[in-house]
Amino acid sequence: MDITDTGDFQARVRQSFERQGAMGLLCAELVRVEPATVEIELPFDPKLTQQHGFLHAGVISAALETACTYAAYTTIAPDVSVLTIEFKVNLMSPGRGERFLFRGEITKPGSTIIVADGRGYAIGDGPAKLIASMTSTMMIIRGRQDVVG
Repeated sequence: MDITDTGDFQARVRQSFERQGAMGLLCAELVRVEPATVEIELPFDPKLTQQHGFLHAGVISAALETACTYAAYTTIAPDVSVLTIEFKVNLMSPGRGERFLFRGEITKPGSTIIVADGRGYAIGDGPAKLIASMTSTMMIIRGRQDVVG
């Protein structure tokens, strides 16, 4: 995988994640930041469920999209940014668990478009259970002062 000189991508990703109001609202935590891979965890909270008590699909989608986007951040130069332009989510099992892990991994880095795949897991008693997958596409943003880091 060809990856650009990304500078101190870990610090940039962590600083950007701290500015995310949505992830703060979900009590999400950035737990792993490596080249082309990011993991986010969030605890179960009844306020984040749908009518049957499962983690809401919108919450799952938001966490997966965020993990994929920050995985893309690890592959780009410090003077550019990324925005998601498309994603597809497959919900594979009800979101039931004590905690949830969302992993984003770069499938294809690029200088204009980046493709990432994400996986969401429910963690509780027993082995982690795959609950969702995502494929997302991000575009590189250059020269826009309103879209930085």
